[in-house]
Amino acid sequence: MKYQFVLEHQHEFSIVAMCRVLRIARAGFYFWLHKPLSDRAIEDKRLLNVIRSSYSASGGVYGARRVFLDLRETGETCGKNRVERIMRINHIKAVRGYKAPRTIHGRPSIIAPNHLQREFTVDRPDKAWVTDITYIRTWQGWLYLAVVVDLFARKVVGWSMKPTLHRDIVMDALLMAVWRRRPKQTLLVHSDQGSQYSSDDWLRFCKSHSLEPSMSRRGNCWDNAVAESFFSSLKKERIKKRIYKTREMAKRDIFDYIEVFYNRQRRHSHLGGVSPEAFEKASF
Repeated sequence: MKYQFVLEHQHEFSIVAMCRVLRIARAGFYFWLHKPLSDRAIEDKRLLNVIRSSYSASGGVYGARRVFLDLRETGETCGKNRVERIMRINHIKAVRGYKAPRTIHGRPSIIAPNHLQREFTVDRPDKAWVTDITYIRTWQGWLYLAVVVDLFARKVVGWSMKPTLHRDIVMDALLMAVWRRRPKQTLLVHSDQGSQYSSDDWLRFCKSHSLEPSMSRRGNCWDNAVAESFFSSLKKERIKKRIYKTREMAKRDIFDYIEVFYNRQRRHSHLGGVSPEAFEKASF
């Protein structure tokens, strides 16, 4: 009878011995046994799910700072350091960017002077636009993308995609910007010295729509840094060095990035962590 009692209570005896060795109270051990995670650890697990939702919604391009802003917007009260810690422990990292291009000091344009002079911060919409062209690889050949970006809210107001670098690509992007924005005052349109921006068609269009051309120094990417920055974000956040199967697939994906994600959802550090569209709406 005595041995049976010992066998039946052997587990409890071992717990008592362990508590004595560890110098902890039995009540505390039983509380831990039924609730092994602390309140903070439980809250971290809940926040991890919210963090993963924000990270996934951004397409994996948000780091801790932008994820933190997402959480604050949904009513979470945790601090940025806590978000950073949870992301670091769970190996959640933003997509890494490309190396910054080196500075090259080139000659000024003879077509149009550099009126912008790297004054990339303006006080109202449609005061200054920047425009540029980049290329995207597909198995069908190159796809070229031209964009027009309004400096006030860093919003893409015009774009065009074509399989060649004919001047129509920049004309169509600028036409879209003018049609969408309908500027009421003369505004600056800054570009590099590419042949598309030096054509008679470009200069005539600018003159007839009260647009004042401005051009970077030759080979100096920093004179048009905002347009370069947009292309860098596009390539590291969406294209990610892949080659699209067809030009049509590339067009659909880039359209989604510009019109759905970048303009309306993506948090922009220059704008205080809000999207271009939200910044523009909040300003007026």
